Order: sequence, then structure tokens, then C-alpha cells
Amino acid sequence: MRLTILGCCGSFPGPDSAASGYLVEAEGFRLGLDFGNGTLARLQTVCDPFDLDALVLSHLHPDHCADFSALTVYRRYHPWPPYDPRQRRLPVHAPHEAPSRLANAYAPHEAERLETDLSDVFDFQPLVSREPRTLGPFEVTPVPVAHPTEAYGVRVRHGDVTLAYTGDTGPCAELDELADGVDVLLSEASWTDGPDRPGGLHLSGAQAGALAARAGVGRLLLTHVPPWADGDAILAEARAAFDGPVERVTQGAVYDI
Repeated sequence: MRLTILGCCGSFPGPDSAASGYLVEAEGFRLGLDFGNGTLARLQTVCDPFDLDALVLSHLHPDHCADFSALTVYRRYHPWPPYDPRQRRLPVHAPHEAPSRLANAYAPHEAERLETDLSDVFDFQPLVSREPRTLGPFEVTPVPVAHPTEAYGVRVRHGDVTLAYTGDTGPCAELDELADGVDVLLSEASWTDGPDRPGGLHLSGAQAGALAARAGVGRLLLTHVPPWADGDAILAEARAAFDGPVERVTQGAVYDI
């Protein structure tokens, strides 16, 4: 399994970094995880976006799905597509409101919003809590997490290797289930620890590290660090809480798991 970091900024893109977006590959199958601001540009440095075989959206905040509108333009209006995207629609596994919410984001005005339907080039499939699904060579299992909208972490298994991605989440019991025994935990870490941090929103570096320690993960990768946050301090917190390998991911980094 190969993980490529398309973007890793939290909440909004940074000066030279896209927001959340990841590519997971195995046996020639390309699975996208989230598609935030700037990720379509980064994907084009790795492969033709038509080569995506499926896309999973953890939740519908813009920093995790804003480039979906651009992907719609790419799939609808590219003059020389390698196949007919209306005959080979891209499977999109996402929260239940994704078809309407993403159509709202795409439509330029109210009249068009009322009739916009993106299902001509996308095949929307709602995520169902803890229901595994087979996407190419992967088994993908969504686990609900604590965030102010329908949101999931996902376990991605290929053979005997498992990657867990938290999406956006505050501390919750479900994270231990999500991360239990995985080879790699790709965890959001949006701020340093402190008593004034709001609950049900994000993890600190210390909380991400403690999760990795409790769950017995093989490796911890930190992501979703906002441009205004102290990334070095967040990394130091995680390392203090987890004695396994820990690093903060960077855009373009590639991990063979």
C-alpha cells in the first residue's frame, strides 16, 4: 500500500500547501481520501485525475472537499477524456448529504442550484457507520467520529496491512476502535494541548500521541496542522506521548506501508 500526501494543511490551504487530500494505491488501484482546496492541482503531479478509481470524503467541510467542484469541471468538460466519464462514473463514498451539498457548492446561482445534479459523472454511495465495503483491493470501513457534522474516520485494509485516517475529530471513544492495532495512523493534530480547547472538534498533538499509544499503532503520521499553528510544538507533544515512530507529514511525501 502506498500513501501520497496531496495536501495536509488544516482548516484552509497554506501559502504553498493544499488542504487535506491523500492518495492510497495498491495493485494499480487509486483511492482518494478527501479532496480539499488545492488537491486537484497536486493530484495532477501524480496522475491524471481520470485515473482515480474511487474517492472517499470523510466529511463535507470545505478544507476536505472544496476541490470537488473543480473535479466536476474536469470530468464534465475535458475535451479529450480517456473514457466516457458518463459511462464510467467515479464512485464517491461520502456522508449522506454529499449529493445535494456538493451540488450546492458547484452551482453558480440559485436557479441552477435547484436543478444541479452531479450524478452524471459521479456515483454517490453513502457511508454507513462500521459497514465495510470493498473498493478495488481495499476493504474500507468508516467509523463515526466527533465533529460538528456527519464525519467519519476510515480504516483502509489491504491484505495484512491497515491504515487508519481520523479525518477531523475531537477526542472520542470511537477513535480507539478506529486506530486499534493499525500499521499506520494518519491523525489530525490541529493544535497544542490546553484546557481551553473546545471539545468535539479537533485533536491536539498530545491527544494524537496518546491515541497512538493506547491503540498500539505501528507508526503515527500527523496531518491537518493549520498554517497558524505551531507545528513543531504539536509534533513534540505527540512524541512525548507515543514512543513509536512519529512525524508530521509534508505535501508530496510518499509512504510505502
